[in-house]
Amino acid sequence: MIRQPIVAIMGHVDHGKTLLLDKIRGTAVAAKEHGGITQAIGASIIPIDTIKKVCGNLLSNIKVTIPGLLFVDTPGHAAFNSLRKRGGNLADIAILVVDVNEGFKPQTIESMEILKAFKTPFIIAANKIDLISGWRPDKGPILKKISEQNDQVQQELDKKIYEVVGKVYEMSLEAERFDRVSDYTKQIAIVPTSAVTGDGIPELLMVLTGLAQKFLEKRLQVDIKKAAQGTVLEVKEERGLGKTMDTIIYNGSLKVGDNIVVGGMAGPISAKVKALFLPAPLAEMREKRTKFKSVKEVHAANGVKIVAPGTEDVVSGMPLKGAGDDLEKAKEEVQSEVKEVLTEATSKEGIIVKADSLGSLEALAVLLKEKDIPIQKASVGVITKRDLSDAEANYEKDPLRAVILGFNIPMPENVPEHVKVIAHPVIYKVIEDYEEWVEKTKKDMELAAMGVLTKPCKVKLLKGYVFRQNNPAVVGIEVITGTLTNNIRLMNPDGKVLTGVKGMQQEQKNIESAERGKQVAISLPDVTVGRQIKEGDILYSFISEDDFRKFKEYKQYLTDEEKDLLKEIAEIMRRNNPVWGV
Repeated sequence: MIRQPIVAIMGHVDHGKTLLLDKIRGTAVAAKEHGGITQAIGASIIPIDTIKKVCGNLLSNIKVTIPGLLFVDTPGHAAFNSLRKRGGNLADIAILVVDVNEGFKPQTIESMEILKAFKTPFIIAANKIDLISGWRPDKGPILKKISEQNDQVQQELDKKIYEVVGKVYEMSLEAERFDRVSDYTKQIAIVPTSAVTGDGIPELLMVLTGLAQKFLEKRLQVDIKKAAQGTVLEVKEERGLGKTMDTIIYNGSLKVGDNIVVGGMAGPISAKVKALFLPAPLAEMREKRTKFKSVKEVHAANGVKIVAPGTEDVVSGMPLKGAGDDLEKAKEEVQSEVKEVLTEATSKEGIIVKADSLGSLEALAVLLKEKDIPIQKASVGVITKRDLSDAEANYEKDPLRAVILGFNIPMPENVPEHVKVIAHPVIYKVIEDYEEWVEKTKKDMELAAMGVLTKPCKVKLLKGYVFRQNNPAVVGIEVITGTLTNNIRLMNPDGKVLTGVKGMQQEQKNIESAERGKQVAISLPDVTVGRQIKEGDILYSFISEDDFRKFKEYKQYLTDEEKDLLKEIAEIMRRNNPVWGV
């Protein structure tokens, strides 16, 4: 049989995801068709008869065989990440909600990145069109409503739609308003909507149904006689029931008394189903006082609350499977799925990654892999002392690996000095902050490496400022270019090393360095003024070939003046050795 497509709603916070879902459900309830809407745990099922009633003539040209649409009730990218199954994401199709007035925000971009990574088809709801100045809500199809707005409103809406089109294009995809799409396999449909007035809701349901019908039929084939396959969305403490698992069943059937296996971080967890619950009709799942009704069996696709003693340590995003007659085989299959996520992206060298659920971990790992960021260890749960210890051990091998990335988990206490922890509730920000940290750390490391190199310098011996001729010679000099430091060797314009700076004073105070324009007294052993050096001479700091090559590596940190001086020094050295520093 064909099951309902599972529809996830994603987008940036406050762009209207929850309100849009409520409007879709409210519209379905208002249609008063038989069955209207069925509440499931974590999902709302809208039957096809109700969708047809809402859409009216919009679906008249489509032969529909899907039984309806199953909307995930906990909209947002975090819930989407928990929706996983072997080989990718559990959601068959998604709605990306964008506030048409605000445009793309961090979570919008992240949602698109995740949808692309999992190759999940999606449409865009360009929401809050009712907030466009001058918009007049009215009855009828959205295209008719748009055409009846004044010219200024139409132009403003078109401008905002094409800003969304442009942003999608920046992310290497094509998009167009739904009525202008020429090829749904190549272009993402944008439906203008208002979660407040209901404008565009029929068209949104029409496009979803049409796409699911045309492109997802094979994927939606299920066998309800098979043992259940599902994903744990949330683990909750319910009064009178203890720990329960809110689960989406996407294949097969599950009965009270069935043996199940759930994936675990330390190994598979097996248990017997003690009870199954669905919400009372039209109950609001996000309310704490939701009333439940006990059921004996559920079929795919559906959401159900499972009570199964022994599953208290399960975390969200874990795969669940009915054991059937072969418990060991079920354990092996479930745990191989967990292992696949935990080890697929890992390598001997890399960083440590943590997340709140298996699906979140997979999404983070996929996006890191796309950016060629290697992962040494990936796991679900809070950052432990062992994680911090492993990251600290990485510091000696490579400071850039002494980092832990965490998605939707708290910051740990007592983080070691050399360990960097980056935790954020938005995957996009986790990766962005990590890349910024890497760039800054690399720069700090390179600047530290430059600090030990001999600084380029050019000085002139001032006339009339010879304080001692030798043993050591003490003379006044002016720094023409660069920085003069203690203990560097000085050479003449022929490249011959003559002496080294053994001390430096300014106004009778010892100093360590002097920049361009400064006049200071320096102590020079092994030379006599009038013989090896004379008043008015120009001297250069002697740069070794190794130091010169390193300066070339770090040239982005050099000033134009330092670059010119290094070229001058190289020219001097190449008079005797043409390939010096090459």
